[in-house]
Amino acid sequence: MVSPNFAIELLKNTLEIYTPSRSESQLANFLKDTCMDLGFETANIDSVGNMVAVRGNGEPIILLCGHMDTVPGNIPVRLEGDYLYGRGASDAKAPLVSMLLAAADFPKQAGTIIFAAVVDEEGNATGIKNLVKDTTLNPDYAIFGEPSGIENITISYKGRLEIRLMCDVDNSAHASAPWLSLNAIDEIYHVWKELKSVFRNQAITNGKNKADQISYSVTEINGGTSHNVTPQKCRITIDIRIPTNLSCDKVLELIDRRINEVKDFIKGVKIKYRVEDKTDPFQANVSSPLVRALVLSILDQRKKRPLLLKKTGTGDMNILGNVLNIPVVTYGPGDPHSSHTIDEKVFVPDYLTGIEIYKAALLNMVRLHKNLQEKSNSNS
Repeated sequence: MVSPNFAIELLKNTLEIYTPSRSESQLANFLKDTCMDLGFETANIDSVGNMVAVRGNGEPIILLCGHMDTVPGNIPVRLEGDYLYGRGASDAKAPLVSMLLAAADFPKQAGTIIFAAVVDEEGNATGIKNLVKDTTLNPDYAIFGEPSGIENITISYKGRLEIRLMCDVDNSAHASAPWLSLNAIDEIYHVWKELKSVFRNQAITNGKNKADQISYSVTEINGGTSHNVTPQKCRITIDIRIPTNLSCDKVLELIDRRINEVKDFIKGVKIKYRVEDKTDPFQANVSSPLVRALVLSILDQRKKRPLLLKKTGTGDMNILGNVLNIPVVTYGPGDPHSSHTIDEKVFVPDYLTGIEIYKAALLNMVRLHKNLQEKSNSNS
């Protein structure tokens, strides 16, 4: 068992290593050495920079996964009262280190723990996409470490589509004579207006809860070559978040149909789009041993039943759950509202409690998994 002082110092050490996306190698090596010091059998860094360590043997196989990278912006690491400040204190080094320390205390004969510290979560999810390709891991359950708050469990994330839409009117004109050519910015606005009507109809159909509705936003726009020339081309990026009652493919069908309809009545305009990112939504089975194990652990530590959250964002849990087809939740100490801020911090008592909740959850998972196996064997 590790002391609270050791746990705080270890988290502080990780915060002092600045890790914006794709600059995580120093922290990966630090965690690799830490895992070996704490009794993991193996610890290795894969081809994209993920650090993966294994402890124990046999079933169940439980994956504890978090990310090493942070958004840019260095914050002086300091302990002020009960708060530890630093970039990544909440998102997501507190969950990452608390999972590591819980895994280090796991009885080796009880099952197998895979601890994975992945890269590029804040970027293009390079780390998690590479991790799920590793067929040797084969976990039964997974927890992804993000700051849910220690009394909340995230069971659902929306999916995401990133679309790059382009309009080309094949000509331009002097801005003093705009009637001589179509305007690509005007035309792409018309296309976007049509797409919004499709998304709005889906949102109305799917109910009033924001987590159950499709959401959409233009996040980038690029058009024109000069202040006094009408633009020939315009490109926009559209960020679309998809609830669990839809899929990326279903939304892409709607987009494709409406764009083809628009092409029929907007003449002289080339309209193209491409998919830059496609991540399907995911929702955990709330009756799985994983969810029950965490609920019991939080009840024991906090004496209250945790909230099961449906988030409107998209996380690495989506990829883990959909690719591996196993029970997955997102959980961890930290305040989501502190993430990415200029004074990012974690409440130290919550961080220490989070370690204990992870420890108890692992043992609960082992017990519930074995009960499930025994029940299955008796029925067969």
